[in-house]
Amino acid sequence: MSADRKSFKSRSTLAELDGHHGPVTAAEFCAQQTHILISASEDRSFKVWDHRVGSLIHSSSVLTASPLLSLLVDPRSQQLVAGCTDGQLWIFSLVEGHHYRCVTHVDLRKKRESFSTRRAESKPEGGQPPSTKAPETGEETEVALPVLSLAACDCGFLSETGSCLWIGSSAGLLIFNLASFELEGVLHYKDFWSLSIQVAGSCAVASRTGGREALCLLTSMFGNETALVEVDPAALLRSQQRPRRGPDLSVLPRPGPCFYFSSCVSPTSPLYLGLKEKRTKPATQKQVAARSVVKDHPLVFHNKIQSSGYTAAPCATMFSPKTNFKNDGKRASKCKNNYRRKEYPLESPPPSKLGKRLAVARDQAALLCIQCSAGDGQRLACGLANHLSLVCNADLTGTPAVLSGHDGAVGSVCWSHDGRWVLSASQDGTLRVWSMRGPEPLLRLGKDMFPKPVQSAQFYYIDAFILSSSGPEVQLLKHHIDTSKDDLRRYRQKSWCTPVCRLLTADVVDITSLSAVNDFHSYLVLAAGRNRTLEIFDLNVGCSAAVITGAHSRPVYQICQNKGSSFATQQSQAYNLFATAATGDGIKLWDLRTLRCERRFEGHPNRGYPCGIAFSPCGRFVACGAEDRHAYVYETSSSTFSRRLAGHTSTVTAVAFSPAAAQAAVPTHVLVDDPLLACHHQNRCRGSERFRDTEYLALFILLSSCTSKRLSCALL
Repeated sequence: MSADRKSFKSRSTLAELDGHHGPVTAAEFCAQQTHILISASEDRSFKVWDHRVGSLIHSSSVLTASPLLSLLVDPRSQQLVAGCTDGQLWIFSLVEGHHYRCVTHVDLRKKRESFSTRRAESKPEGGQPPSTKAPETGEETEVALPVLSLAACDCGFLSETGSCLWIGSSAGLLIFNLASFELEGVLHYKDFWSLSIQVAGSCAVASRTGGREALCLLTSMFGNETALVEVDPAALLRSQQRPRRGPDLSVLPRPGPCFYFSSCVSPTSPLYLGLKEKRTKPATQKQVAARSVVKDHPLVFHNKIQSSGYTAAPCATMFSPKTNFKNDGKRASKCKNNYRRKEYPLESPPPSKLGKRLAVARDQAALLCIQCSAGDGQRLACGLANHLSLVCNADLTGTPAVLSGHDGAVGSVCWSHDGRWVLSASQDGTLRVWSMRGPEPLLRLGKDMFPKPVQSAQFYYIDAFILSSSGPEVQLLKHHIDTSKDDLRRYRQKSWCTPVCRLLTADVVDITSLSAVNDFHSYLVLAAGRNRTLEIFDLNVGCSAAVITGAHSRPVYQICQNKGSSFATQQSQAYNLFATAATGDGIKLWDLRTLRCERRFEGHPNRGYPCGIAFSPCGRFVACGAEDRHAYVYETSSSTFSRRLAGHTSTVTAVAFSPAAAQAAVPTHVLVDDPLLACHHQNRCRGSERFRDTEYLALFILLSSCTSKRLSCALL
């Protein structure tokens, strides 16, 4: 202790770090590694040092045209935040192995404008909320937002997983969420009568020890005033957050007095009306008498007569593509199952290396969509731009089966819950339901049922309904699939489909994406509108339950829910998470219970082409495509990507996870639309010429472009 005091009194220099080309404006120690020091300078870059040996670990490039003013190291999210004089925030990852890569950069001026717009939309009609703002005496001048200081903010009551920070600027204090990259609260200096400082020259924020209140020390830019302000962040956020309206929403139905879910459905619900069995009318006496009358008997020949050949198979098949249906009329459930039903490996890492490839198209047709079969995940269905749909094995063996019949690009495919049917939607405005027993569709829905081309279609309520979106309508269709064969009436469709209800969006705008859970009973249906809104429909009531305005800066092109898998166990609250994607605006992770954006993913380039997203069955990962010919895998607990899968030659446009956990003896793959069907896998250990007993994740990713015509696959 005495030696430390002597060293302190002598004020000796422990290390001198030289390397910046301008004055150093801020410096921060890393909480995880105390020997690491990060400095920022007016040369518009930051540097990472090891002050024990005086060496430079990392030097960033020039970030912006304005000098850096402030730094903050957040130990909870393991991120570095740098603030500039032009109101820009730069966020970098401090996770080991990420090499200080940039997570995102934020324009605070735009964020403040969007925050003001959200507050204006949430104000109650017929009145104004109370305000402490002084009366304006003249025209308001635009004040820049230089980031003068950064400090941690205790907002655990707001988000359990995300971190928040105070941003001190010349115009006011801002609360910024490091998970969603959105402003949670804004406090302007000019809004208070008692505060003489309108424009601050310097600012320092610190939280009270043992309390949630924060102290802000301000100095005036144009005078000699100094002020100390006490702020309660909880009260500030309560006064500025959008009020929650309507009942609490959840994908899982609330437990009721009834045990069976079907009896819990409201009698006025469209689901109840659709599931209600049609009562058959008793036959009249006239019909019974008519049936008892003996009419003409068929002529019977007791000798063999040569058949006319009308019921025999044709000798040659014309204008028919090659198909490969190997079950020979047997049910899919009776096929040989190479998958062992084990619990999905929750702690396994995502795939990392490229493996097997398989060509699936010989022309220049692009692959648009893909989905893995529910249940065992042994089959893949994908839609192409050349009007065809393909069904292939998940292990990429054999020849894909071809489903032909659409006159437009197939933009959506969906498996039924039992894996017997495939639903396809095309730009020609039709829906078709296919069976794995043959190439002919069992159900055709034409343009007479849909006012506009179908954007999304899927099975719903454990295959009891078909859910589709066409224009501004969400349609609930009751269907019946008839698989009986009649050679004399083979062109007559025996399957039928009838609409149960139609729901319009709030502003009657076209729907760009639709999502609902089919693996278990759920009332909620999520829809995205072309006006950048998200709308949740409650089909137990038959109306809209909630609307989220301004969900993205551009229209949402895909909604993806965390639907889980029968092989994985998740907490019930996790099923309320869903993700949305928009071009140029990244991916947002939402919670249905709060209708708030909980996290944002922006590490992948997606500026002009829709790139699909998907949840893993364990709920830990979100996979997405990108325009830089890579597939990205994010962890839901981090804002930066965990894996960046390289080796593709085109834009990754769709992704899908396999629902089943696989042993190493049966490889599963990540599917990508590259010139080949390639396989990304993780390093595997061999012992005595056998794989060790290790479970592997399965992730399917699809890439597509105008010139790409193959699939590639990643194996974990």
